[in-house]
Amino acid sequence: MRELLAMLQRYGIDLNHPSSLFMVFTYLIVITLVVHFILHRVVLKSLEKHAASGTALWLSSFTQSKLFHRLAMTFEGVLLNFQLMLWLHAGSHIGTVISICAQVWILLFALLSFFSALDVVHKLSHQYKFAGQLPLRGIFQGVKLVAASIAAILMISLLIGKSPAILFSGLGAMAAVLMLVFKDPLLGLVAGIQLSANAMLHMGDWLEMPKYGADGTVIDIGLTTVKVQNWDNTITTIPTYALVSDAFKNWSNMSASGGRRIKRSIFIDSTSIHFISPQEQQHLSKAALLKPWLEERRQKMASSQSESSLLNGESMTNIGAFRAWLTEYLHQHPKLRKDMTLMVRQLPPGAEGLPLEIYAFTNTVEWLKYEAIQADIFDHIYAVIEEFGLRIYQRPSGNDLRPHALAS
Repeated sequence: MRELLAMLQRYGIDLNHPSSLFMVFTYLIVITLVVHFILHRVVLKSLEKHAASGTALWLSSFTQSKLFHRLAMTFEGVLLNFQLMLWLHAGSHIGTVISICAQVWILLFALLSFFSALDVVHKLSHQYKFAGQLPLRGIFQGVKLVAASIAAILMISLLIGKSPAILFSGLGAMAAVLMLVFKDPLLGLVAGIQLSANAMLHMGDWLEMPKYGADGTVIDIGLTTVKVQNWDNTITTIPTYALVSDAFKNWSNMSASGGRRIKRSIFIDSTSIHFISPQEQQHLSKAALLKPWLEERRQKMASSQSESSLLNGESMTNIGAFRAWLTEYLHQHPKLRKDMTLMVRQLPPGAEGLPLEIYAFTNTVEWLKYEAIQADIFDHIYAVIEEFGLRIYQRPSGNDLRPHALAS
């Protein structure tokens, strides 16, 4: 450096003279503009054209995230700072000011380049299945927050002319304030790690959380919020830490199992339940699904030694026949899973009659097909129940009471 300054002075160039400084600054500006033109107008333009015409996803990801542009701006700052160190005296006031600005420029665009690199990694990770199991967006946002904090401290240290160690040591005293300011990001970061480590929630899962009005597909897991697209196409935003502190229902295991549960009851009018007469037995024996049950019950009644089969529990009721027929009907239904729980059970009777619950699983998890299968089953049940002498309970309406009121 000293040899270069001595050589310039031999040629009559004194960097302490205003005219010489003006020449140096003009030279630096010209060099910076030339480098900027070459990088942005020639190199980066050709890369963008190649990315637009090619099929390489990684190259288009680099250009779309402006990674090359930000790296170029970082390089220009490094080049400018190097030239300032080369041409100006170490104690020059103007050179120091410009050098500090150049270093702040380098830190800023280096930080933005790091952000772009994380965005590229996040975008490319969508090609791999394991990425869907991790809340990468929230993790990357946490990394960006830490990197931005470190860069901000380094910039402040440059501007005030103090060592960064002094600022970092002062963070301990400000820990309580920082915890209060960054409470949501810190809670979200911890919650994201817990969600990932315990495999509680992934992108694309069906989440139901009535407390926040969420019932739909998870479309984004961020540092502080989780976005759910509900079935009515509205978007519900949930704090990330709420998924750890509160309860929610994840339907992803149902989707993975390949079977969706039907759990619905029909309410039988209790006054329509009675023993089956011989005429009704003859009528029901025409049903192929009911013949095994009728034969089994007849054998038990024939083997009974009691004079009255109505009191020893070996008689046949229409509700029992209907339950037996419905169980066999469900077992032979082609769209129900036979390897999962399938049953027809009675629930405790109430003011609305005797609930008879159908508990089964369809062989599909698609919503439209599931609803169609469930509707077909209950359509058939409601249509056939009168064959057993049973009635569905239904509260009387105004039309039911009007003829009686007119008659009176």
